[in-house]
Amino acid sequence: MKTAEKPWTYEDYLKLEDDRRYEVLEGELVEMPAPGKKHQEACLELAIKFASFLRKEDKGKLYLAPFYVVLSEHTVLQPDLVVVLKENLHIVEEKGIFGAPDLVVEIVSPSTFKRDVEDKRKLYARYGVKEFWLVLPEERVIEVLVLKGQEYEVFSHAYEKGKVCSKLLEGFCVELEEVFA
Repeated sequence: MKTAEKPWTYEDYLKLEDDRRYEVLEGELVEMPAPGKKHQEACLELAIKFASFLRKEDKGKLYLAPFYVVLSEHTVLQPDLVVVLKENLHIVEEKGIFGAPDLVVEIVSPSTFKRDVEDKRKLYARYGVKEFWLVLPEERVIEVLVLKGQEYEVFSHAYEKGKVCSKLLEGFCVELEEVFA
């Protein structure tokens, strides 16, 4: 939903008075469908693993959707999981994260495939998110992408079984069998 007069902004977004979830992608208001069972199960497993690691290693904080990530006035996203390292916690405020988080996890649903895999990938790269995890529960795939210049390259990838590891969070790896149980 783009207004005829002007693109949507963060301020416009805050004025919405319904209970639906939205994102603002470069000025366009986009409704987010409710996640399904596989999405929620993968999200929970990953959240437990990330939170445990971050707490144990005292590396930073994990935030879960719905929580605003305000990349610009016209780009407000709600990634499934967001990691902000300890040295960057100054970008976290009560109403959201204002600036590029260090690591973002998008759990891809069939209805959000293009938006998550293509559109958000470009946006996260443009705004400097260092590591981007794409999780495809239907296909049982996790891909860990790291920012090189203005684009992402694959750092770690697994399909159905095996493990993926983070470059940013040294020593953090996830077994696919535990995520997609």
